[in-house]
Amino acid sequence: MNWQVVYNQKKFKKQRLPKTVAATAELLIAEIEKSGPVRGNWPNYSKLPYNRHHCHIKKGKPTYVAVWEEIGKNKVKLVEVVYVGTHEKAPY
Repeated sequence: MNWQVVYNQKKFKKQRLPKTVAATAELLIAEIEKSGPVRGNWPNYSKLPYNRHHCHIKKGKPTYVAVWEEIGKNKVKLVEVVYVGTHEKAPY
């Protein structure tokens, strides 16, 4: 069963991301939809408190990260993408 991914519209501003970062974020989101929120195959992946996860999308300066949260675990498999952007403003 696939996971459903929704976006936090206030913090997820895909149009402001560089094209390569946006493409990588879309690849990550496609993997989350297919295989679930635990993405140990991505660089610097870690599970955060309160059912949140994060990983690096692009290393270097600036570093871009993605943060997502598991909302449903039982019958409804739902993940909310909370943030995609630079490391400095990430909501950890």
